[in-house]
Amino acid sequence: MTNVAPDTTTTVVDSTSQLAAEAAEAADLGKPRRSAWRLMLPTMTPWLAAGLGLVGAIALFGIVGPFFVQDPTVIRDIGLTGPSAQHLLGTTQTGQDVFAQLAWATRGSLQIGLIVGILATALSAFFGILGAYIGGFTDEAFSLFSNVFLVIPGLPLVIVISGFVPQEQRGLWTIGIVLAITGWAASSRVLRAQTLSIRSRDYVAAARVAGEKPWRVISVEILPNLLPVLASQFVFAVIAAILGEAGLSFLGLGASNSSTLGTMLFYAQNGFALPLGAWWWFGPPGLIIALFGTGLSLINFSIDEIINPKLKNVRLHRKRARLAKKASR
Repeated sequence: MTNVAPDTTTTVVDSTSQLAAEAAEAADLGKPRRSAWRLMLPTMTPWLAAGLGLVGAIALFGIVGPFFVQDPTVIRDIGLTGPSAQHLLGTTQTGQDVFAQLAWATRGSLQIGLIVGILATALSAFFGILGAYIGGFTDEAFSLFSNVFLVIPGLPLVIVISGFVPQEQRGLWTIGIVLAITGWAASSRVLRAQTLSIRSRDYVAAARVAGEKPWRVISVEILPNLLPVLASQFVFAVIAAILGEAGLSFLGLGASNSSTLGTMLFYAQNGFALPLGAWWWFGPPGLIIALFGTGLSLINFSIDEIINPKLKNVRLHRKRARLAKKASR
């Protein structure tokens, strides 16, 4: 579950050399030097600001919205109605308020994304980083295990596993665990390749010769260099989880006792919302999924600048050229 192919992944740049290069570039542009911790964060750009704005607004709506909307389960005798002052996004065929359903469904999808993001990132870090650091038979076994999951088609496996889970037990955590189990392998391969590169560096070898315990070498010497990669894998896992859950729910295999954006689309399909032209029923949940995925993708592009500093250098060279052009006028 990653947007970076294992064969083309750029090795993580040493933090010391990156700090020196960034300081030199900042001096060329007439900017103050930034701290090492600041260099671990993506540079604020219009794309990153747009991504943070989209994700923040949707997350705020999902967290706070349910406290200020009507009860989404209340059935009224008004039937299918369009948007109005009483119901901002209209009602369903059973008279349920769509705006209230959207608020609760957004919260449910955010919970799914968070669950899968944490679990998938933890699994990929365990099998990728730990296996590569230990090496030998452990690395071979972990690599074989991840390869098995990597070659199995993801969506069919998710459908099979979800189909075997009884409907009454298919909640948010069940769906989240299923999606995490089937989506961690690709990220593990990327982390393994990065860890193999970092493991051979001088400061890691010095820590091992000094008698540092393996857990401390991993957590202090290796893990900080992999934080941008882990952040990128987490963001992409959240995107894939929300899309995967929406697909499962659309097929009737989603969380049966919880409301998500996918279940909204499922009930809209069963209620013939599209043939009836009830855009307010199926349009908003699809739009929320699209905007949230777009926001996370924009954030992920900014994190890629840390993983691959060449992307940042291209932007800095363009900025330097614009400043030089202005100075020559």
